[in-house]
Amino acid sequence: MNVQFSKPKRFGEILDHTFRLSKNHFKDFFLIFLILLGPVYVLQALIELAAGVDFFRTVGSGETWFDGIVNSFSGEFSAETGQDVNLAEEMGAGLIGLITMILTPIAQAAILFTLNHMRKNEEYSVKLVLKEAFSRFWPIIGSSILFVLIIFGLIFIPIVSGIFAGVFSAAFLDPGVGIIVTAIILFLVLALVIAYLCTRWSFYLGAAAIEQDAPGLGRSWRLTKKRVFTIIGLYIVFALIIGIVSTAFEFTFGLVLGNSVLYRMIINVVTLFTSMLGAVGFGVIFFDLKTRHDADDLNEMIDDYHRV
Repeated sequence: MNVQFSKPKRFGEILDHTFRLSKNHFKDFFLIFLILLGPVYVLQALIELAAGVDFFRTVGSGETWFDGIVNSFSGEFSAETGQDVNLAEEMGAGLIGLITMILTPIAQAAILFTLNHMRKNEEYSVKLVLKEAFSRFWPIIGSSILFVLIIFGLIFIPIVSGIFAGVFSAAFLDPGVGIIVTAIILFLVLALVIAYLCTRWSFYLGAAAIEQDAPGLGRSWRLTKKRVFTIIGLYIVFALIIGIVSTAFEFTFGLVLGNSVLYRMIINVVTLFTSMLGAVGFGVIFFDLKTRHDADDLNEMIDDYHRV
């Protein structure tokens, strides 16, 4: 087994391992996402061009240049530009979104298979890991749909309950105090509960893909035992890094290009990179949990002893 994967890692070591893997194997990781999602983004660009969106630069109506740039993102185009939102563009965006939702978990699974070959010191190719990911297509998609439905329920039900609780409290307390205090308390408590549960179940993908244990929620729950808040911290760090990178590119190129096809293509390339980084980080955390829980390093030593 690769020594980088064979021992449990601390918080900083997980981040360091993620960045080193992303740097040293950037070509393979990025190619996986490019092969799966690149054609989808090309299709998106073609749909936008057919809908009348300018390729190089889009500026909406407004008294100043900055107003025009802002309005290009808000959809407030002047009649002269002919760039009003139309049904074809909206349907195309919906189709692109659906395809992206289906292929993204497959790309993440391919990254997991790549890391799994690395940890075992096995030869691999992009073609091989994509084939392995698609061999688990239905378990991965089914597990992902179940996870999304659970998350939707965790968010939607508390919101409805919070509204009713606020109305009920307002009937017995001062309306301002009752609603504000109840809303703050409920928000903090429910946010913590949702974050906790989402983290405990978030590694279903690794179980469904690598361990063939769909839907993988139970396996994820066991793997994350005693590591929940460390994982939440890692998720926050990755979210901040990805958010800063994405925002920097969106702001910089948005000021120059507006909401044009070229702008969206550039942002999509950035999204491929940030998605790749997030998938590698997820994989490193998953195999670290697996090592901790299953004592993979000890099992490997025993196997080596018997082979000798």
